[in-house]
Amino acid sequence: MSLKHIVILLLGTGMVVGCSSLPKDSNQEKISRHWHKPAFVTPDKTTENNPYSYFVRDRLYSQYEEWRGVRYRLGGSDHSGIDCSAFVKIIYEQEFGLSLPRTALSQANLGSEINQNKLMPGDLVFFKTGRYSQHVGIYLDSRQFLHVSTRKGVTISQLDNIYWKSKYWKAVRI
Repeated sequence: MSLKHIVILLLGTGMVVGCSSLPKDSNQEKISRHWHKPAFVTPDKTTENNPYSYFVRDRLYSQYEEWRGVRYRLGGSDHSGIDCSAFVKIIYEQEFGLSLPRTALSQANLGSEINQNKLMPGDLVFFKTGRYSQHVGIYLDSRQFLHVSTRKGVTISQLDNIYWKSKYWKAVRI
């Protein structure tokens, strides 16, 4: 094989490898709905005003529009009825390509626990709603979270609501 052929082979390989890497452009608006690289921030990007937060929040609001009003059904996992942990599991798989466990208690054991005043879009928020029951939702922004209410179905609620505030347990970042 001549030097010319080796150079051409190396350049061709470099172009193929370069095309398969992720873009370094921080403009997340160009990323399609089906981009499955987790969009969460690294520990040094902790402000809610970074491009990843906007991307995650927008994807979550889009999912809310798709699921809004779907009724609560214990053990449910589709548009005919869904429970809180199945909802979180489905959203994380569809939007971020991450497979989470099926139960809220198992989901609570993932990631890193974070302080409530450090919440960012996509963080999971957990509540103890009974002696042996937990509830999970996904933080959006402005002290709001996306979840499946037993009365309203898929909805957005305020963390500062008297009920949710009294039941708050912890938050984790995956």
